[in-house]
Amino acid sequence: MAFGAFQSSVGAGAPSGAAIVQRKSPVALLLLLPGVLYLILFFLTPLLSLVLTSFQEPVPGGFIGEFQNSFRWENYTLVIETYWPHISRSFIYALVATFFALVIGYPIAYVIGVKLRAYPLLQALALVLVIAPFFISFLLRTLAWKQIFADEGWLMSALKGLQLIPAEAYFTGSPAAVIFGLTYNFIPFMTLPIYTSLEKLDLRYVEAGGDLYAHPITVFRTITFPLSLPGVLSGVLLTFIPAAGDYINASRDFLGSTDTQMIGNVIEANFLVLQNFPAAAALSLLLMGAILVLVSAYVKRSGTDELL
Repeated sequence: MAFGAFQSSVGAGAPSGAAIVQRKSPVALLLLLPGVLYLILFFLTPLLSLVLTSFQEPVPGGFIGEFQNSFRWENYTLVIETYWPHISRSFIYALVATFFALVIGYPIAYVIGVKLRAYPLLQALALVLVIAPFFISFLLRTLAWKQIFADEGWLMSALKGLQLIPAEAYFTGSPAAVIFGLTYNFIPFMTLPIYTSLEKLDLRYVEAGGDLYAHPITVFRTITFPLSLPGVLSGVLLTFIPAAGDYINASRDFLGSTDTQMIGNVIEANFLVLQNFPAAAALSLLLMGAILVLVSAYVKRSGTDELL
């Protein structure tokens, strides 16, 4: 009886879980406030401005670049009809570059994360070599490749002199050059997430597969690769998304030409040169929407919906 009375008094005096949550909620809201304000100022506000701009129409009799608020949804159909080749080209280039980045980046990540785990110094050195390109400007790296692959450059001149390629062959300004630039520049974005997954891999699973006389390819296919899928998924997203909107590699001033321009180049031209702000805004929103749909479908099909 006395013990029951003590339990009742403790239960009555102790605050409930809901009361604790309610008591802490103002503090949690205050902690969230800076992040919420940041998102409102630097994400929602520009996004809302972009949406409103995409529906604007030219001012009758106005100057170039002068628009007024309206609901001209024809801007979307017009840019799709006009720039459909650029849109499709962007996603094709990004998809191919992502594939090559995965093919190149996964073995690099595997060697660093698994094979070099017993050699910390070599592992750290290899990681530095992967990250090293970030210490050089994206523009400078792309410009350097343009100089290397230029028609009058030493590499193309040597290949033509050895008659390994036709004398009229060229590389810069071709789709292959743009895909090469995208792949090269985004390989670290593919390699590092995969390395993170492989570095956490418990090698006892791999050893168990070997003890059961499984072929190394079977061990990789059934153990290593499935356990590294979160890193692969992250690497694919981190590579495909910026590659689809890239406007540096496909630019005529770098590795591209007029025939290889992507949607990023069109957005840049409409915004800075043509001053057709509604078209640039509509293209930007279409790019965002298409990427969101593709990424959502990819993540859902990969069975990792919790990453969304």
